[in-house]
Amino acid sequence: MPVKYNVVERKNPNDPTAPAKFYASAKADGDVNLKSLAKEISGGSTTVSDTDVLAVLNDLIKVLNRHLSQGKIVKLGDFGNFQISISSEGAVTADKVSSSLIKSNKINFRPGADLRDMLRTVKYEKYNK
Repeated sequence: MPVKYNVVERKNPNDPTAPAKFYASAKADGDVNLKSLAKEISGGSTTVSDTDVLAVLNDLIKVLNRHLSQGKIVKLGDFGNFQISISSEGAVTADKVSSSLIKSNKINFRPGADLRDMLRTVKYEKYNK
């Protein structure tokens, strides 16, 4: 099934006087939760139950939290890597930089080879309301 997209109109933030242009914007087509992923994984070529898979995925979330909060990059092989990044206000000198200048943080995900390959071959379809 192809990825759906909407058409959205956007102004250029660098030039507010420029005419707006139209862009494709990915449209989510539902969601999949952890429980249904566990059922799908257990129904594949594995001999473990969906409860066992769900327990492992829940533990994965716990250890991701722990290691990311310690500043580590979590490498999950072919799946990809997770890492925290931060955004801060600037300071005049290096010695004036402190954690109080940090404005926000987020978790970056860098997909592994299989996911990058999928991105190169994914098909798209315009969303019809």
